[in-house]
Amino acid sequence: MRKLTAVEEARAVMTEAMDWGMWRWLFEKARVQEIADRATATLAETDRRVKAHWNDELKRAYQELVDQERPKQTQPKKIHEAHDITPELRLAAKGVKEAYEEGQRARVDAEETFDEAERRMSTDLARIGCKKALESYELRERAIRKAEAANSHRHITAGSPS
Repeated sequence: MRKLTAVEEARAVMTEAMDWGMWRWLFEKARVQEIADRATATLAETDRRVKAHWNDELKRAYQELVDQERPKQTQPKKIHEAHDITPELRLAAKGVKEAYEEGQRARVDAEETFDEAERRMSTDLARIGCKKALESYELRERAIRKAEAANSHRHITAGSPS
């Protein structure tokens, strides 16, 4: 995965912001939020683009995992069971989904920490929010790299050469 400019910019700002005092936070919080939002949007778009290039089997394996989490009433009716998906491909899809969810949880945690820091006007909490944001960027990039690697798994049917 190539470096994402918006994410690198957010990393630089978050790292710098860990040393800011209250007044600097008050004056810079809108800019920090804008930069963080751009990084989040860039990561989401990159994730979508990578998954759009997945082969059909991997897309089905991932979708099965997503569907399993829905309440029974809202699960789509399955026209065909995906019995032709290899266990390796299912495992790859599961790894991607788990990594994606871990990154999403970290993103939400960072956002909640920043919200609380703003409510309390706490630079200590803002610093913690910066650390959590940096961690969330790393986790989300790791999930994207897993998604890229998962596409290298190829479905081999019974009659296909190995």
